Amino acid sequence: MQVTALEWVITIVVILALFVFDFYAHVRTPHEPTFRESGFWSAVYIGLALAFGGFVAWRWGSTFSGEYYAGFVTEKALSVDNLFIFLIIMSTFAVPRIYQQKALLIGIVIALVMRGVFIAVGAAAISAFSWVFYLFGLFLIYTAAKLMKESGHEVEHEEKRDSRIVALAKRVLPTTESYDGDKLITRVDGRRAVTPLFLTLLAIGFADLLFALDSIPAIYGLTSEPYLVFTANAFALMGLRQLYFLIGGLLDRLVYLSHGLSAILAFIGVKLVLHALHENTLPFINGGEHVSVPEISTTVSLGVILGILVIATVASLARTRADAAKR
Repeated sequence: MQVTALEWVITIVVILALFVFDFYAHVRTPHEPTFRESGFWSAVYIGLALAFGGFVAWRWGSTFSGEYYAGFVTEKALSVDNLFIFLIIMSTFAVPRIYQQKALLIGIVIALVMRGVFIAVGAAAISAFSWVFYLFGLFLIYTAAKLMKESGHEVEHEEKRDSRIVALAKRVLPTTESYDGDKLITRVDGRRAVTPLFLTLLAIGFADLLFALDSIPAIYGLTSEPYLVFTANAFALMGLRQLYFLIGGLLDRLVYLSHGLSAILAFIGVKLVLHALHENTLPFINGGEHVSVPEISTTVSLGVILGILVIATVASLARTRADAAKR
């Protein structure tokens, strides 16, 4: 897949322009988005993501568009799980609903920047060392097991992590306990101090860092093209703010989402290990020769990912209905 420098520049400029538009059109004036507003713009951004996949098919072929769609679906699913963590952070810091949009948008931009760095590092590592796929695969399998173990205890884990971040920030920064509109820095008795909204962004930024550690190896298991990895991540993050307000009340009902994501990460981890074996150059494995193992196609990967998400969603809704009927 040949992507010119001009295509990279145009893509980055368009994505940045969409975030700037989002800020000036929706976030600059603090307000709580309506269900209609959130639904409309969520649909717009998902439509743009799907349309971009059509552009990839026209420009580079259906194989690469399939890889893009598989990556986008995976990153979007992981992003929905991220929303649950954002919801916990917002509750922990008692962020007023009208100011949550600003915190989310800045947090999403931070996430995109962090993922851009990880994408570049991952691409360089893969280009230089084929055995990196072993590390990515084993890390995803470990992450899947950890996610399964922590399922149902996300609130406790996130609150502990947030309390440590706040304690560290308060040691080095002057802070205030009260909000000053949507300002990140205010003045108290003539001195500058950071507001709880700033601490919220710190917590979201740290969460974004952890999310990037999971999501980048996962998407590299579906495509080795940095351009597709970057655009799938960017389009998955776009509209995440609107999705937060659209399905925020439904997140508690997706009780098996973490289980589904664990299965997806484990599946991609196995796929990466198989790919690493197929491309093996490590001397202590099969004498440094390639290992003849089956490889999982992009079509099969997309089918498995969608299937797991559908099963997890249907099972979650059935469970919550059954629990509600017992009350």
